[in-house]
Amino acid sequence: MPPNVGGMFYGSAVDEMVLTPVGEAAQAAGPALSPSRAADFMTCPLLYRFRVIDRLPEPPTVATARGTLVHAVLERLFDLPAAGRTPEAARALLVPEWDRLASAEPDLAVLFPDEAERASWLQSVTAIMDAYFTLEDPRRLEPAERESYVETTLDSGLRLRGYIDRLDVAPGGQIRIVDYKTGRAPREAYEASALFQMKFYALVIWRVRGQVPRLLQLMYLAEGEILRYAPDESDLLATERKVTALWQAIERARTAGDWRPRPSRLCDWCNHKALCPEFGGTPPPLPPLPSEGDSTAE
Repeated sequence: MPPNVGGMFYGSAVDEMVLTPVGEAAQAAGPALSPSRAADFMTCPLLYRFRVIDRLPEPPTVATARGTLVHAVLERLFDLPAAGRTPEAARALLVPEWDRLASAEPDLAVLFPDEAERASWLQSVTAIMDAYFTLEDPRRLEPAERESYVETTLDSGLRLRGYIDRLDVAPGGQIRIVDYKTGRAPREAYEASALFQMKFYALVIWRVRGQVPRLLQLMYLAEGEILRYAPDESDLLATERKVTALWQAIERARTAGDWRPRPSRLCDWCNHKALCPEFGGTPPPLPPLPSEGDSTAE
């Protein structure tokens, strides 16, 4: 069962630490990068270090738990026969899915010690699920793949990998990549940053299948908005150059042990603010560099 629906926290650091399925673990070799960890480094190199090098734990929050539950319910919804994929069916899945997730992960269960608080939170998730049905009709969809693990290796030896929420394939073979978001939709000035993840996935699909996806679709469920983008080969070649340059910057930081913080408004939501030098903290000692020939998994 994929991490996002199997009890792990959607949006957490551990999502990207376990991306290699058990059956493929023995075959994994060489450095690897996911879109989430790439975004971490672009946001703040020190955050990347805390999550990837130090692997500091990050407990779930109300927001990440909401994302976990919404993804789980959408996964289960498409298990139903097409005619049964209704708002009522989605609402009926909420409590059983939450109970399953909370029983599998104690850190989720303790988020709501008070039943009234839990009930209020579940109402907020219900509102997101209801908003989903204003964006599309799942009765008319048959996804080709859901929570699909994808991976490719660039000529440099860098592996790109991740989980795609949904992959739709039209009768004519055109591919649409769909990602569900439970946070706020980005303002226009930040849309390019939001689309980086989708272009990353599109690059992987192109390298694996030899076909550029027709459409990238980010669904901001809480706000009832959809961000769509039609990539072409030049987009994906530019994304490959960007990812390659990003990995080179990560390698330089690793070799030098120089993981500088990059303060921004996002610092207020960082789990590791107390360890950040920008706020008077002291990071833990860096672990030793892996010996030559060891693989790294980001």
